[in-house]
Amino acid sequence: MALTPDDIADLAKLARIELTDDELAHLAPQLDVILESVMKVADVAAEDIPPTSHALPLTNVFREDVVCPSLPLADVLAGAPATEQDRFRVPRILEEEA
Repeated sequence: MALTPDDIADLAKLARIELTDDELAHLAPQLDVILESVMKVADVAAEDIPPTSHALPLTNVFREDVVCPSLPLADVLAGAPATEQDRFRVPRILEEEA
């Protein structure tokens, strides 16, 4: 399966990445090697081997949640440059209306 620069250009367009002709020619053989490697891994996977995310079985260890008193609101907001309605006031970063 040999990827051509035109194949890479189509993928770049879908990903909204602008590539020069030199970059397309340079990336085509590299991506071809990556795809061949992925196909080799698919060939190795056998139906009798269950899929796993780790080589060793892992168990998450969670601690119990313990309710503790928190800082008084005045202390929390004391270091804030601006507050509003007992909350931190931060600059708007989205162009959406609240």
